Order: sequence, then C-alpha cells, then structure tokens
Amino acid sequence: MSTSSPRRAVSDPEHQVLSRAAHWHADQGFAVLPLVPGRKVPAVEDWENAATTDHLAIARTWRQAPYNIGIATGPSRLLVVDLDHPKTVDDLPPEPWRTRGAASGADVLAMLAADHEMDLPGTYTVSTPSGGRHLYFLQPGQLGNSAGRLGWKIDTRGRGGYVVGARSITTAGHYIDEVTTAPQPLPGWIIEALDTTSPVLEAPSSRTCTNPHAYSLAALTGELEKVLAATPGQRNDTLNRAAFALGQLIGSGLLDQHIARDELVSAAGRIGLPRFEAERTITSGITAGSRHPRRRPA
Repeated sequence: MSTSSPRRAVSDPEHQVLSRAAHWHADQGFAVLPLVPGRKVPAVEDWENAATTDHLAIARTWRQAPYNIGIATGPSRLLVVDLDHPKTVDDLPPEPWRTRGAASGADVLAMLAADHEMDLPGTYTVSTPSGGRHLYFLQPGQLGNSAGRLGWKIDTRGRGGYVVGARSITTAGHYIDEVTTAPQPLPGWIIEALDTTSPVLEAPSSRTCTNPHAYSLAALTGELEKVLAATPGQRNDTLNRAAFALGQLIGSGLLDQHIARDELVSAAGRIGLPRFEAERTITSGITAGSRHPRRRPA
C-alpha cells in the first residue's frame, strides 16, 4: 500500500485516533485502505488489491497522513447493507413503501424482514454523518454491489465495493460504531433477493479502461472538475449534467451514490451555489442518470 503523501509521525490526537482505528479494523479481519483525509475517496490506486490487514503496512501508511479508513468489502468477505434517508423533501418513497409508511431505508428493511417473518440479527453497525447506518454481515459467497435492489434507500456493498469505516471524519461529521457486536451471517432472504444469477450490468469496455474502479474514480474527478470550472450562468446546468453522468455509474454499481453526492455538494458550495438548490439539482440528476445505467458497448 503506497501513497504520494510525505511521511510524518503520528502525533496529533485526531491522527492517532484514525491510525488506531485502522489497526482495530484489521484486527476484526477487515481489509483496510486509506481514504483521502476528510473525504470518502481512496488515496491509492487499485485500492481493492491495496487493502490489507497487515499491521506493518497499515502503520507505514497511516504514519504519512490522517487518512480516513476505507474497508474493502470483497476481500473482507463482507456484505454491508447501507440504509439511507431522503436528502430533500421531494425525495419521496415509491409504492408500495409510501403506502406502508416507510420514511427511510431502515424502515424498508424492517418491513422486508417482517414480510419474510424473520428478525434481523444484531450485527456490527456504523452510523453515518447523514443519519444513515451501515450493517455489516458475513457473506457466504461473492455478492457484489447493488443500488436499490433490496428496496428504497437500501444499497449494498460487497465484491468490488468499499465503505467508510468507523472513526473516519468528513466535513459532514463522524462515522461512529453504533453496535460493536461481531458481523453476523447474512440472512438467507437477503441472499435470495441479491441473487447473482440475475443479469448484471457490466463495467465499461476494456478498450477504454481495464479497471472499472479506476474508471469510476476518474469519471468522478472529471465531472467535479467540470463543475468547478463552470462559468456563472452555466453552473447549475453543469452540476445537473455531472450528476446525471455520475448517476449512470451509480445505476451500474460502479460508483457509490453517497460519495458522488457528497463530492458534488462540496464542489457546488465552492462555486457559490446555494446548498438547497444544489442538493435538489444533484438529486434530480443522479435519479435520472441511475435510470439509464452505463453498459458495456457491444
């Protein structure tokens, strides 16, 4: 695991907390990778292969900078269920969840469990700055990422994905380990709902990119640069186009929607767009783009 940041001793308290947390996650068998300080994007290329539980490698990496903690869910044999909340007043649940009174992904998951006459096992849980929750489960196979397949405001991260680990810090707040019970086996009804025999959207063509993760991160960077370079009068339209383009990657399972949303909101703030207006534009663009996921060319 290598980064471009200069080496320095772990000295300030926040840096020490992050370094210790990285080692703690490794002790749980979670393969960790460094995320850019204060952000949710990897600080290394080929992050899935760079993720490790080796304490020496972790010490060398986190000595360099106060990196946030990423957990590569595939190498960790995890399936993380990501429960989210609506971001705007217009982000309403579709049927049947609206009629049933669901107001969040947690509500939908509870209803799904009740429909299957099953209780959700208590498992390792991390609360996110936005009020969401990450439920960590041990998975028996190689289930991948999904967006909304289980239900409204529920995504999953498995093979090819990562989540932000506890004690990480962003401008939105802290990631906190809410339930410290060890990850429990993934319930069978969730495995069935995430049936990997269903058609899967493929990554971009190898003619343009051999690493879909690098492709999605490069696309994210490119769209953010367009937003930051937008001229007055074109900024909201540029933001909408960027959100749509990234929504296509989200719909394909190639990009985490929370990372895309947070980075777009941050970029919009830097060019002076009002937060409420920016969030509505981003939600609209991502929603529209995710309905037209990017596929591999024939």
